[in-house]
Amino acid sequence: MLRKLLRYRFLLEELIKRDFKKKYKRTILGVGWSMLMPLFTLLVMKVVFAQFFGRNMAHYTTYLFCGNLLYCWFSEATNSGMLSLYANAAIFTKVNVPKYLFLFSGCVQTLINFALTLLVFLLFCWLDDVPFSWRFLLLAYPVATLLVFNVGIGLILSALFIFFRDIDYLWRVFLQLLMYGSAIFYTVDGFPAKMKFAFACNPVYRHIDYFREIVLSGAVPSLETHLTLAGFALAALLGGIFMYKHYNTTFLYYV
Repeated sequence: MLRKLLRYRFLLEELIKRDFKKKYKRTILGVGWSMLMPLFTLLVMKVVFAQFFGRNMAHYTTYLFCGNLLYCWFSEATNSGMLSLYANAAIFTKVNVPKYLFLFSGCVQTLINFALTLLVFLLFCWLDDVPFSWRFLLLAYPVATLLVFNVGIGLILSALFIFFRDIDYLWRVFLQLLMYGSAIFYTVDGFPAKMKFAFACNPVYRHIDYFREIVLSGAVPSLETHLTLAGFALAALLGGIFMYKHYNTTFLYYV
């Protein structure tokens, strides 16, 4: 796969440029929307939930921002990945190119959007008097594992979408459930042990919790947390690779 990526590097670069330009075509603010949309969502969530969950919590807005930042990236990346094959069927049905390039280009584009929002998040932490330390460098780890996880889930969803268009609607419902089940605006401290275990099985929540441990608690997450995030990423990626290898020649008959 790495050898093919190098071979088709020019095509990948052009796809990234195309996706980036297409996303912000005919918009006044352009790439600025990548930073404004999470902030607007954060503002709405703060107005709605601060009185219920944030009364006794220091840096509650930063707590919200951590959750919203990672959830929005996962949502955008997987939605983009799901449609990547179908949207580019006119290309790969005529030219023999690795089909995962279309998904990779979308993931890179969402990564750029996330990076811009992350800069706003770090600025917000400074304005919120969150103490900075060398531990912030460790935030690169959950970013890397979530990127791989997004790629894996995107590969799976894009393959399934070719065969079952219902996946689009089902995934939207799932993302809505995931938002409420990832402790974005509340804490899990008061939940029973069984519920805490359910949260621990949620990859998005585990990435959010990693961010919060670094940013808000100033603590280094445990080795178990690092291994768990790597396990989630590897499992999703292997699942995606299996789907593409198994159905690669079948996609042409369903687009």
